[in-house]
Amino acid sequence: MVRLIHQILDFFYPLVKRIFDKTTYYYAACGSGNLVLSWILFFFFFNVIFKKKDFVLANLPFGIDEKTISALTLSSIVCACISFLVGFLLMRYVVFTASQLRGRSQFLRYGISAIITSTTNWGLLKILVLGMGIFPSIANVLASCVVVTISYLLQRKFSFK
Repeated sequence: MVRLIHQILDFFYPLVKRIFDKTTYYYAACGSGNLVLSWILFFFFFNVIFKKKDFVLANLPFGIDEKTISALTLSSIVCACISFLVGFLLMRYVVFTASQLRGRSQFLRYGISAIITSTTNWGLLKILVLGMGIFPSIANVLASCVVVTISYLLQRKFSFK
């Protein structure tokens, strides 16, 4: 699978060779694919699975009171988990293959960067949807555009250095 992804990416690389080095191009392509996947999943979970409704969590352990979680937050959490796994595999095996860090170290560092970017994305979603009244799926795309820059810097300089 990794070989096939490299072959596809290498086929299109001459089109952007003057703009990007190969690692940055691989990152942009894989990251964009993962990002679009998360947008599609977010739309699907928010509108189809959770039907835009808040969920009440009752009968929680340890005497915790009933909690309500919004479809917005729940969709963000589910998409973050899926994107985390897909993104790590793409970054480790397709993009940053020259990294000298061990796999578990990369995974831990990637996890830290994912927490930072997911929290930033969630905060921006709350601001855009609740504060500015922007439609959730559009707000998700806008927030993601900001988070991409933060993510790239964290991954290149920290997770897979």
